[in-house]
Amino acid sequence: MDTPLPILYLLILLVLLSGAAWFIFRQIFKTRKVESTLSRLQKKLRDEKGTSQEYYELGCIYLDKKLFSQAVVILQKALKAPDLEGEENIALVYNALGYAYAAQEQYDLAIRQYKEALKNKPQYVTALNNLGFAYERKKLMAPALECYEEVLLSEPDNPTAKKRAQSLRRQVVPST
Repeated sequence: MDTPLPILYLLILLVLLSGAAWFIFRQIFKTRKVESTLSRLQKKLRDEKGTSQEYYELGCIYLDKKLFSQAVVILQKALKAPDLEGEENIALVYNALGYAYAAQEQYDLAIRQYKEALKNKPQYVTALNNLGFAYERKKLMAPALECYEEVLLSEPDNPTAKKRAQSLRRQVVPST
């Protein structure tokens, strides 16, 4: 009767180790994929002009790696690429560029980029949330609250906008 308990412990240990191994291998494959894409794009864009999609993809990889100044340069090239078309695509690039500036605490530049994104796609919820964040960092609470409330008009259950708007409502005194 003593035999099942050690076998149960070994099975539990085996399941835990298998789960950990699966997560590790998954992370390794994901990292290898990103690194190979990074290497391929860097080589291609060093040797020749690329498409807006390639510049955007490389810029996003730099953002993920927290290489914000490099991301700014690459995302600006994406904006200048002749094949960049479609208001939604333009808005995505401007939003990413704003994120890169905000991460470097250059909030005025970030605000300008987020506004450009919103010119191209007026109800772009991510850009509105990001613009609200940048306004908060600049201590411009009333415009920040307006951004979050505009998000809530489009997406009433948006967790970021709900939380930030609730917090800002307590700080902003209405002018009457």
